[in-house]
Amino acid sequence: MAVARTVVVKAVNAGLWSLQRSRSRSLQQAQTVRALSTIMSPPSKAVVYEHHGPPDSVTRVIELSPVEVKENQVCVKMLAAPINPSDINRIEGVYPVRPQVPAVGGYEGVGEVYSVGSAVKGLSAGDLVIPSPPSSGTWQTYVVKDQDMWHKISKDSPIEYAATVTVNPLTALRMLEDFVTLNSGDSIVQNGATSIVGQCVIQLARFRGIHSINIIRDRAGSEEVKERLKAFGADEVFPESQLEVKNVKGLLVSSFMDTLLFISNIPEPALGFNCVGGNAASLVLKFLRQGGTMVTYGGMSKKPITVSTSSFIFKDLSLRGFWLQKWLSADKAKECRDMVDYLLCLAQEGKLKYEMELVPFDNFHTALDKALGKLGSQPKQVIKF
Repeated sequence: MAVARTVVVKAVNAGLWSLQRSRSRSLQQAQTVRALSTIMSPPSKAVVYEHHGPPDSVTRVIELSPVEVKENQVCVKMLAAPINPSDINRIEGVYPVRPQVPAVGGYEGVGEVYSVGSAVKGLSAGDLVIPSPPSSGTWQTYVVKDQDMWHKISKDSPIEYAATVTVNPLTALRMLEDFVTLNSGDSIVQNGATSIVGQCVIQLARFRGIHSINIIRDRAGSEEVKERLKAFGADEVFPESQLEVKNVKGLLVSSFMDTLLFISNIPEPALGFNCVGGNAASLVLKFLRQGGTMVTYGGMSKKPITVSTSSFIFKDLSLRGFWLQKWLSADKAKECRDMVDYLLCLAQEGKLKYEMELVPFDNFHTALDKALGKLGSQPKQVIKF
């Protein structure tokens, strides 16, 4: 009887050992299959900064190792990305929302799908996509993000416009629609008219039959600038110095503005846009009609806005602000993508244009110097990967 029990125990132990070996072998095989099926991005060349400071001092171009493309992620080969003022502010550490350092620069751009995770639906290799809403890290050759961060766009979209469509053109569109109800025949006034937002405001207003009065800073070649803006559809373009009336009381200044508008047969604007601040903002306020609104979306001069008491009491002016990132954070992803498609359609049809310069990635720091204004007035710098 004891011998029989011993045989049974040995048989059971042998069976368990065999089962464990089988399970171990299956686990190893499964791990091998998973390892073989893991999708990795190619190595990426990226513009990084490890701490905040002057962008021309703290940024450098490095090689990043491949990263895993998880089941719900998409690897995109970037084609182009702009250098925006907000990108510079993020690197400087002065922008309200910025990634933790070390970080890869850039916030918007366009790319082509390189590979997709096993659970991704609706996107495949070769699709043209943009990050929507925009997100940090576009100044690199390959970007891996979750599927829902990418928006598929038409392959016929012009690359340089697809790379820049979200931050500036969308800002122009929202400001025209969100603050004052404008009808055909109305007018708007803006400073910073040569910026991409300014150029887009001119064209989008013109499509709606809305007149635009545009203020530009005094510079060499201002006549050429005026002609370019008028080719976009600007009704009037004034250098700041042309609007300066020294030692004249506010009533006479108002009369001067009335004369300008009378000559142009343009009604007083109900809406003004300010991206400069300082004196340039004051000039926008002078143009506004009774009860008008000035929307500030930038402060390029880094000077405060000064408003006279009479502007509030006698003209009942309103001052508002617009920040695209705040608007996008209000569950506007679907609306944002619909408007991006609309703007890209206009660009594809040649109805929305703005000045840009495509720069090879190898020349990034030259493009950065231009974006910083170190080489004089320059078009929007767009990195081409």
